[in-house]
Amino acid sequence: MVNLGSFLKYHAARWPDKIAIVYQDRRISYGELWQRVQHLARFLKGQGIGKGDVVAVFMKNSPAFIEIAIATSYLGGVFLPINYRLANDEVAYITGNAKAKLLFGDAEFAGVLAVDVPKFLLDDAMQKDPRALTGESGDIPVQEFVRPGDLFRLMYTSGTTDRPKGVMHTYENFYWKSMEHVIVLGLSHQTRLLVTGPLYHVGAFDLPGVAVLWLGGMLKIHREFNPAEVLAAIEQEKLTGAWLAPIMMAGVLSHPERDRYDVSSLEWCIGGGEKTPEGRIIEFQKYFTNGRYIDAYGLTESGSGDTFMEAGWEIEKIGSTGRATPHVSIAIANDGGQFLAPGEEGEICLRGPKITQGYWNDPQKTADTRIGDWFRTGDVGYLDEDGFLYLTDRKKDMIISGGENIASSEIERVIYQMPGVMEAAVIGMPDERWGEVPVAIIVPAKGVTIDEAAFQAHCRKHLAGFKIPKRLILQESLPRNPSGKILKRVLRDEIS
Repeated sequence: MVNLGSFLKYHAARWPDKIAIVYQDRRISYGELWQRVQHLARFLKGQGIGKGDVVAVFMKNSPAFIEIAIATSYLGGVFLPINYRLANDEVAYITGNAKAKLLFGDAEFAGVLAVDVPKFLLDDAMQKDPRALTGESGDIPVQEFVRPGDLFRLMYTSGTTDRPKGVMHTYENFYWKSMEHVIVLGLSHQTRLLVTGPLYHVGAFDLPGVAVLWLGGMLKIHREFNPAEVLAAIEQEKLTGAWLAPIMMAGVLSHPERDRYDVSSLEWCIGGGEKTPEGRIIEFQKYFTNGRYIDAYGLTESGSGDTFMEAGWEIEKIGSTGRATPHVSIAIANDGGQFLAPGEEGEICLRGPKITQGYWNDPQKTADTRIGDWFRTGDVGYLDEDGFLYLTDRKKDMIISGGENIASSEIERVIYQMPGVMEAAVIGMPDERWGEVPVAIIVPAKGVTIDEAAFQAHCRKHLAGFKIPKRLILQESLPRNPSGKILKRVLRDEIS
């Protein structure tokens, strides 16, 4: 049985008093965590959740987030984590497209969750211990038998179309992902992992995330990222590993009181979300003297972590995201689908058992991303003679801001809903803090004046805050190629 509850049940019987999760003032043992998941599974069954039913979560980090994921799996349901920074329109689309049967949300998001899905809002006490919601009475249900090919999770990711796509992760995908990370990172029951990125993201949940619980290790969960709290947690809990988006690592390394903390326990930190500046990698090595910075490459479709920088190669191969994990293959293809030699730049393609089989209810998008067994990532790069991957560009018009993927076309769809917009393009421009931020270039209709305050208000109504363009530029025309495609590279050059 590959049910997520199985490994938890095993550890609860083997070492019930061992700490599994530390969160704020709570220390939750494996024995207690198993009981909490069983109670939550009973509650979910009482709400009509069974095999194949989708349970959505719109929450910041807390023990309840992990417990809902495992309890949903316990019953054979499908887990649907949603980015809590999204706007109501976006949440409504995702829950509707996924046919979510139930939605859990933090009470602070009550105003956002005006969607047509039965929901339960969790206050602080419930986030720490959902038994405050579920109660103690009633029989515990039997775990549902699930197979490797059964659907474990849906994750909606921004794409190049006007709406996000539902990435399907099976149990096979998830466990192969976990196995890859166990091998590459040397995970064990002694691993003590910092979880400060958002759990709705593969970086926190999957890199290596829940794989640490798979082995009987410990997760130190932070509700939100705070650099001082990160440093304090490493010292107090003797944490051994972490995943930090580059903007998070920048916050830690620039903290004015960083030298008062003992961070000698940290053995490794994985970067991700965007290309890490080389200077930051060198600075990391100077500060975390016993740890190593592991630049990596991955995406939602692969459950994260397809390449990792290997120990001893960090300086010689600086700028690379490392080599592929044992059961992932990488090839570089040209626009015609032919594979290229080392050193030649093209689209990065992946193959392996951890990579999604496709998109939820969208066979056309699924087919568009395939060259036979290979998955086309939409990212551009090359492999060197030693098999190290270098990222050079994104084939998709994707903006990565603070580790978040933002589809430019998704913002453009909203802009075109404004009266008086004749043409619009959204590009990512460099930003010292966020890496990139979205910038909107609009060609107004003749005689129309577009007010920036009205533009911002319109975007705020339909988009998450981090997707709202930080700058509005009005032009008389947009550069296009002979086939009519807007040349966003030219726009970037003109505006930079």
